[in-house]
Amino acid sequence: MPLTNQEQERYNRHIILHDIRIQGQEKIKETSILVVGAGGLGSPILYYLTAAGIGHIGIMDDDVVSESNLQRQILYDTTHVGTPKVTVAATKLKQLNPFTRITPYFTRLSLDNALEIIPEYDIVMDATDNLHARYLINDACVKLGKPFVYGSICEFSGQVSVFNYQNGPTYRDLFEYNDEIENFSQPLGVMGALPGIVGSLQANEAIKIILEKPGVLSGKLLTIDILNNTYLTFAIRKKERGEESLFK
Repeated sequence: MPLTNQEQERYNRHIILHDIRIQGQEKIKETSILVVGAGGLGSPILYYLTAAGIGHIGIMDDDVVSESNLQRQILYDTTHVGTPKVTVAATKLKQLNPFTRITPYFTRLSLDNALEIIPEYDIVMDATDNLHARYLINDACVKLGKPFVYGSICEFSGQVSVFNYQNGPTYRDLFEYNDEIENFSQPLGVMGALPGIVGSLQANEAIKIILEKPGVLSGKLLTIDILNNTYLTFAIRKKERGEESLFK
């Protein structure tokens, strides 16, 4: 889809990059991305993907803004407490970039809706904070042939990877599933700046996927420790396994 003159001006700093140019920016415009979670990780992911010119972004979250979110969830401020996150996010992102279509889903991703909503998108971003949701995203993306960009944070540490990309490893190749995961829930502390770092890296991986650039974190797990300023990458091996899935 051709860029308008105003879009060419808006995305000029992308377009002058040798690895993007107008053709790459048009690919970005033609892409649709679903962001599952609009909290700590979702905030920078949504800001940067919207600013980058993604054509259509879906936002899925069933939570409202709370006071304790404001230490790290930079989409929101004090006036938003008690308001659904997707409502605030949609308004702010439309103000940031009117060329990006925003679709809010004030609901939680589930077995009932995943296979209805995810097919509408090219890439899924994991910005969740619970293990069961990640298996749900993974299994739906495997079934539908969609890549998903994984991120997680805890205290001063974070992880980033890309799963189900070009027949690469899936989330289940890294973390084995067990039945207790569905009921696991424990609030964890997190350094406020950490989701900004991890979420930005996730947004960058999505752009690399769109542009088909080398170095996508498929088959690799990037770990980050901001307390000691260490960044390490580990290989993920694809395992021989049966048809394990939450979708029977």
